[in-house]
Amino acid sequence: MPTMRAWRLHPAGSGLEPRLETVPRPEAGASQLLLRVRAAGLNRGELMVGHGPQAAGARPAGTEAAGEVVAVGPGVEGFAVGDRVMARCPGGFAEYARVEAYECIGVPPALDWAQAGSIPLTNLVVHDMLVAQGRLEAGETLLVAGVTSGVGVNALLAAKAMGAKVIGTSGSAEKLERLKREGGLDVGLHVRDAASIAAIVGAVREATGGRGANLAIDGVGGSVFPALVEALAYEGRLAMVGYVDGQLSTTLDLERLHLQRLTVFGVSNKLRTPAQRAEAVRAFRADWLPLYADGRLRSWVDRVFPFEQLAEAKACMEAGGHLGKIVLGGAADA
Repeated sequence: MPTMRAWRLHPAGSGLEPRLETVPRPEAGASQLLLRVRAAGLNRGELMVGHGPQAAGARPAGTEAAGEVVAVGPGVEGFAVGDRVMARCPGGFAEYARVEAYECIGVPPALDWAQAGSIPLTNLVVHDMLVAQGRLEAGETLLVAGVTSGVGVNALLAAKAMGAKVIGTSGSAEKLERLKREGGLDVGLHVRDAASIAAIVGAVREATGGRGANLAIDGVGGSVFPALVEALAYEGRLAMVGYVDGQLSTTLDLERLHLQRLTVFGVSNKLRTPAQRAEAVRAFRADWLPLYADGRLRSWVDRVFPFEQLAEAKACMEAGGHLGKIVLGGAADA
């Protein structure tokens, strides 16, 4: 049986330890493709305990990847051996990955492997927040708590491509200035403590002529949630996507929710059905793939680590010094 190298995450004390192992190489089954992985994006929720639901025991590492199709399973249409493909997939940190055909998106020539490998999970989440549920329109204002994260940076880039104004918060003033220079961030709010969190509301009102933000993204957690709700405009929407602060409960002003006709929604792929996931991919292809193809939209990749250095890439993410996405490169050809 053919084998391959693949990273697996093992519980280790209070954390997760990546280990490079030799495992059987998967085969493409019905309605599946087999990819030779060239790049795969890191995502905080799977690599760090306390940032999303965690399965018990060891498991394959990686949730998004890009690579070349090396095998096409029965019943697959629209893909052929040699195609460049990106997809959400379990076990993306491996030499080969088996993916469901409905998850696959063709990689435009304008994207290199690192950019393609950073898109499938992160930017499908961003599309869900901004388009599918968030209904962001040109001329509206997006408020992103945690704008310097992978999701936050790519939400900024997508919102600007859609013609929206973007206000972002971060604990790093340096990163905010860089996003203003290089990413089109309109207003950066340096948030480090309870006082600066409380100041979000006034700063957003000032930046929007008193109206508030039309859509807010909470990528931080319960510590900023009440301020984001208060900063929303009439009929504003709020997407709950992350809780790096570890605060999983907070308060909600029900009177404001009622009178302002606000919408609060969660963003997660974990419990979605295959049909729902397939529909999300179709919508992403229609709405945003043309923007990637002609350069109007890009993915912000901070660093690319060699395939053998997942532990170092994970440590970089834990340290929080990056801006945007961290990517694991594909293994060298044998």
